[in-house]
Amino acid sequence: MSKKIVIVGGVAGGASAAARLRRRSEEDQIIMFEKGPHVSFSNCSLPYHLSGIIQEADDLVLMNPELFLSQYRIEARTLSEVIGINKEAKEIEVRNLQTGEVYHETYDKLILSPGAAPIVPPIPGIERVKTFTVRNVVDIDTLNKFVKHLPEKEVAVIGGGFIGIEVAENLKHAGYQVTLIEAMNQILRPFDYDMVQILHKEIADNGIRLILGDKVNQFEENIVVLASGQKVKAHAVVLAIGVAPETRLAKAAELTIGETGAIWTDDNYRTSNEDIYAVGDAIEVRNVLTGQPAKISLAGPALKQARAVAEHINGEHTKNKGYIASSAIQVFGYNGASTGLNEALIEFMKMDIQYDVVHLILSDKVGIMPDAAPMHFKLLFEKPTGRILGAQAIGRGDVTKRIDIIATMIKMNGTLEQLKDLELCYAPPFSTAKDIVNHAGYIGTNLLQGLFRQVRVDKVRGLVEQGEFIVDVREKYELEYGKIKGSISIPLSELRDRMSEIPKDRPVYLHCRTGQRSYNAVMALQNSGYDNVFNITGSFLGLSFYEYFNDQALKREPIVTNYNFN
Repeated sequence: MSKKIVIVGGVAGGASAAARLRRRSEEDQIIMFEKGPHVSFSNCSLPYHLSGIIQEADDLVLMNPELFLSQYRIEARTLSEVIGINKEAKEIEVRNLQTGEVYHETYDKLILSPGAAPIVPPIPGIERVKTFTVRNVVDIDTLNKFVKHLPEKEVAVIGGGFIGIEVAENLKHAGYQVTLIEAMNQILRPFDYDMVQILHKEIADNGIRLILGDKVNQFEENIVVLASGQKVKAHAVVLAIGVAPETRLAKAAELTIGETGAIWTDDNYRTSNEDIYAVGDAIEVRNVLTGQPAKISLAGPALKQARAVAEHINGEHTKNKGYIASSAIQVFGYNGASTGLNEALIEFMKMDIQYDVVHLILSDKVGIMPDAAPMHFKLLFEKPTGRILGAQAIGRGDVTKRIDIIATMIKMNGTLEQLKDLELCYAPPFSTAKDIVNHAGYIGTNLLQGLFRQVRVDKVRGLVEQGEFIVDVREKYELEYGKIKGSISIPLSELRDRMSEIPKDRPVYLHCRTGQRSYNAVMALQNSGYDNVFNITGSFLGLSFYEYFNDQALKREPIVTNYNFN
């Protein structure tokens, strides 16, 4: 028996659900309503139109109503706003935005995919600046055309999330003077503070003025006024503060709203009404690792949810196991990716969990390859089980491959033992024979077994200020690239002949360039009777990245004689 299925929202979740529904049945009538003029556009690609990487705004549109109808027999009605749901009558109320006509459409099953809307707070004086948000093709086309005709090139981007970073970078590529303002002390919350310093430096190095820890207080004529009193000139202001789930329809229909303020759904993405489903940025999901409800505004989960809804409507029950929020971003010359838990989330949620951290830097491919580059990798694991909880990677190479591996391990409830034993593809242009994820597994199991102790680079400033005993085991020639102030040079090649210079009655902290040689030094000392030695994980390279941006921004005294970023 054929069904009439109505979908509200024609972008990622809605369009994907429609296509899957058609693949499951040729008999069903499928109607998709979209408030905007386009369906099935690549909203994740929107910022790249500003730099010309995607030259025409129309290139962002992947399908149009005519193709949907001819290829799939799906009726896509654009410029059609759904303004109400009558659950009892099983019909929706629609306003044609071109004619103003209001009419009703019945349904057997209804899928809500309205997405999330940019947050626009009532900041005093907001009418005194030209503001923009980025949600659809019309938005990005309007912004692009406006900035092209600016008499002056100053643009401010407010918000350091994914959209804010991508908009700022693409505006910079297009030749604008960009100021990026973030009220928190860091951008990109999926990354921990120690890791994101790499991206802070990269943004500043590429000419974007990055202001952190200072929120917007008010606007004056073409000026952003910050809480600190600092004023930023801007002839265009992009608000990328965040998004809020579109729940107006659901609330009006008295569907259950979850703890997070998004639409509640069951394991099959069915709302509190058995004939109404919801997917995408508008719904609440469960975080696999925290067990708590969460909002995840990512395209991947939306597409999976859409497929699951189509299957359930066609009689199949799919178990929604929750999400871990894997994501990636390109920031000028660096790539970043993350998955699962990070330390900030564990602290914010006050999770009662014992964990430890692996932080290592390793070449992303065989070092003699001309494009080999350091990759910074951070792995969180549970103690004492070794269960993998999350990871972050930043580098110039393929970080997504590594984080995809960790995401897979997390979803399979994987452990450090399994991680170190993974057999992965290898060739010199792609990776090292023991990939960085394998190394993370080795280091993690060593830590779990108590074979050595470590401190991370965020503690080194305190060690220097307290006059702790720090040993630099790099070779003498490497000191010209910079050294930690007050450190003692004992190269690894001389260590076994100079152990008498290392005290046993106080903590000793060892470092090299990335932490591998200093780990070997720690083990040599431990095997020679020392029980007071610690490896500085990340070592001088990691410390340079960690300290640099704050040294410049805060104009504070460096703890190194020079930085080394290679």
